[in-house]
Amino acid sequence: MKPMRPSPAVVHASMWRLVAVLAIAAVTAAGPAVAAGPEPPKGAPFSHDVRPGPGVTAERWLSHYLPSLAGTPGDTMVYVLEGAEPGATVVVAGGTHGNEIAGIMTATLLVERARVVRGRLIVIPNANNSAVSYTDPQRPGPEWIEMTTPSGTRRFKYGARRTFPAHQGTPDPERYRREGWTEDLDGNEARNLDRAYPGDEAGTLTERIAAAMVRLITVEDAALAFDLHEAGPESRLAWMIVANPKNVDLGALAVLSLESAGIAMKLEPSSETFRGLSHREWGDATKARAFLFETPNPGQVDDPRGVDVVRHPEFPLDKRVGVQLATLEAVLEAYNGEAPGTARVELANLPSLDDLVRDGLGAFLR
Repeated sequence: MKPMRPSPAVVHASMWRLVAVLAIAAVTAAGPAVAAGPEPPKGAPFSHDVRPGPGVTAERWLSHYLPSLAGTPGDTMVYVLEGAEPGATVVVAGGTHGNEIAGIMTATLLVERARVVRGRLIVIPNANNSAVSYTDPQRPGPEWIEMTTPSGTRRFKYGARRTFPAHQGTPDPERYRREGWTEDLDGNEARNLDRAYPGDEAGTLTERIAAAMVRLITVEDAALAFDLHEAGPESRLAWMIVANPKNVDLGALAVLSLESAGIAMKLEPSSETFRGLSHREWGDATKARAFLFETPNPGQVDDPRGVDVVRHPEFPLDKRVGVQLATLEAVLEAYNGEAPGTARVELANLPSLDDLVRDGLGAFLR
């Protein structure tokens, strides 16, 4: 049995002030100074049972990139896995929506299991950390999911789609529409991280999380960026890769590779008019080739009461995580096929879809 590494603890307010000072210095060195933003909402970030594996070479908070997030419920952990050989940087985010658990668990698996041979992998398992702090009133799911691992039973938070209203800093508007948009959304979508990009460094908590994510991708010079999601089983987005228009070709190659392995994924480009989404705005605002993956979550239905989001007979979590991981590897394979050696990314020590379906996700966690 591997020893447990404790997840980050909630620290005293004075420590948060120190974190903020250090983060300001780091960000100033990396780029232009940023606005301090509004007074941070009260409450510390939610702490998760993520146990970094031997491949992790550094850990930091998202507030490293935007200091006004320090000590707020929007701050979250960022894990860096640096390879011995030089190569490109890849960013992977789970938990944009706190009830899309396959993305969270795929990112957690990368942190606990992956080893980087070439390049660098940066993983954010819970991108919107505020969204896991409450149960979604529209689609309530389990508060926690449990998994048997080599170290015993472990619990992982199952949250909501949007930022907790009390953390946002402002009430929901009647309608939500950002400058330059053609969309006019329900006001609660102002708390949807995947409608807030490229963000606002002096805006609401959700907008500042979005701005920090874009700054991370920019400062770390990421070549690829992945946002891991889930959709309802009947949604057209289920089993889908959404790619920024500038990298649809890589998505197409990945779909062909997955098809040859018996995994059927669809592909569509980011909309030209529906804005605010990660794959669209990350790709437009940075040099990164941006993608979003969707697997079907059986809990994403109108009445999810009694639905087992982990052991569902048709859409088990083991399979959903396996497909997300296989899709990530297929895109990396397509990218590596056209990249010079010094710009490639090579990952090792990851289970296959067959491994996960046979042995279960828990077998590969710490």
